[in-house]
Amino acid sequence: MLPVAIVLGLLLHRWCAMFSFLVPYLIFTILLLTFSAVDIKKLRMSWLDVWLMVFQTTVSLGSYVVLKLAGAGDVVAEGVLMGVICPVASSVAVISCMLGANRETVTAYTIISNLMVAVVAPIYFSFIGNQQDMPFLESFWMILKRVGTVLGIPFFIALAMEVWCPKGSALLSRHKGKSFYLWAIALLFTLGQTIDFIYIHGEGKWGSIVWLGVSALICCVVQFSFGRWLGSRYGDKIGGGQLLGQKNSAMGIWMANYYLEPLSSVFLAFYSVFQNLWNSWQMWRVDKKRDIRQGGKEY
Repeated sequence: MLPVAIVLGLLLHRWCAMFSFLVPYLIFTILLLTFSAVDIKKLRMSWLDVWLMVFQTTVSLGSYVVLKLAGAGDVVAEGVLMGVICPVASSVAVISCMLGANRETVTAYTIISNLMVAVVAPIYFSFIGNQQDMPFLESFWMILKRVGTVLGIPFFIALAMEVWCPKGSALLSRHKGKSFYLWAIALLFTLGQTIDFIYIHGEGKWGSIVWLGVSALICCVVQFSFGRWLGSRYGDKIGGGQLLGQKNSAMGIWMANYYLEPLSSVFLAFYSVFQNLWNSWQMWRVDKKRDIRQGGKEY
């Protein structure tokens, strides 16, 4: 389904961009189904969460400084900055849990990561980009509104249902598998909008576009690989890789457009394609291994 979404997004990018306004509603539904399947009382911050935050905050700024000192332009340096500090995708639990990650671990860091970015990103934007004169609290509130509306409301609805309407919560939990298909539709619209964005903003700037694409691929490989290594040290290799590697590209594109050089947001556009190709390959491997095991049992 993921390669199909990528191909359709490429072929129908203008049409998909028209329907991209539906994505927040799809993500809201996905998160409600996901949170309903989580024992919210088990959500805890772990050392894995701490090290993931340390990586995002230090490597994002460090990469920006190194690239600037190396003579890279603002566009590439800011693109890499956003590619690392960008919060984890709100729908990360959908793929992570299908791959075998711990649902509570993934859900906890989804919340923590988005709150962390709401605090750290305005600090960085106070001395990087086009909005350096914006007060911290104003910038913080703008980012928090965007992550809090989509993430916070379904979380508190799921929490309220678990306490006051457990039967309704159990009903939603039984349908958590449907979230994958909703996510595939959201992915189609998001990728279509992303590709349409590249078409609109990339004309005449193909040199920068190529460098953004190359750096996005490198960044994607590094983050998934390091996340898997870090997660393996805390008993959740899949969760670590997905939490560090799978980004909320829509949020990153918005921040790059508003606070930085608009062309730098193309980095997140490329990153979105690469991360979903990787996720597709991972899911194919899991399905193949499952088929082999089932075939062996039948034999």
